[in-house]
Amino acid sequence: MLDAAVRTFAERGYRAASMDDIAEAAGVSKPLVYLYLNSKEDLFTACIRRESDALEAAVRAAVEPGAAPDRQLWKGLHGFFSHVADHPYGWAVLHRQARTHGEPFAAEVQLLRDKLVDLVTGLIADAFSRAAVPAAAVPAPAPDSDPASDPASGSAPGGLPEEEVAALAHALVGAAESLAIRENGRPGRSAEDATSTLMNFAWAGLDGLMNGRRWSPDR
Repeated sequence: MLDAAVRTFAERGYRAASMDDIAEAAGVSKPLVYLYLNSKEDLFTACIRRESDALEAAVRAAVEPGAAPDRQLWKGLHGFFSHVADHPYGWAVLHRQARTHGEPFAAEVQLLRDKLVDLVTGLIADAFSRAAVPAAAVPAPAPDSDPASDPASGSAPGGLPEEEVAALAHALVGAAESLAIRENGRPGRSAEDATSTLMNFAWAGLDGLMNGRRWSPDR
């Protein structure tokens, strides 16, 4: 039933899809649909949660614990783009429908995003920990600054401020989502192509930071 609902919502949109449409696509009666779920809103929420859980699980399963940092990030991103390519209806529900119809649906998608950001934050922090970025690579606080308010005072392993690690993770997840929207269903482009594009964009900067090379507009 959820398979039919996901496809119907993806193809027709949340507002246009009816419980009659979903029942017909699932090959069941409308009363049976209502027996399991009380309303269209409940059914749509169940679809969002199922697709969110599946996408998160695919990304986590793809990451290789203990692998080199760039390999871990590559595998996680490849898991993301592969799942999106293999589940276009689920991706459409998450990023074309749920986000555009307000609460409570947008909150469900934000929860997925938060989980992915947490995962990527951990991967980036681990990469910097292994690289052992020297403290000199992190800007020193001003002599009169309050350590509690200084962003560098809470540093992730390797010396990069935790707030900056989190910001990098947010940027990377946002870039992956944006690229997936562009690439999904695009002729001649594979999940590996999308992963390579984002790795070439992101890893050069992360690798520079891990080796103490910080870009500055004053250079």
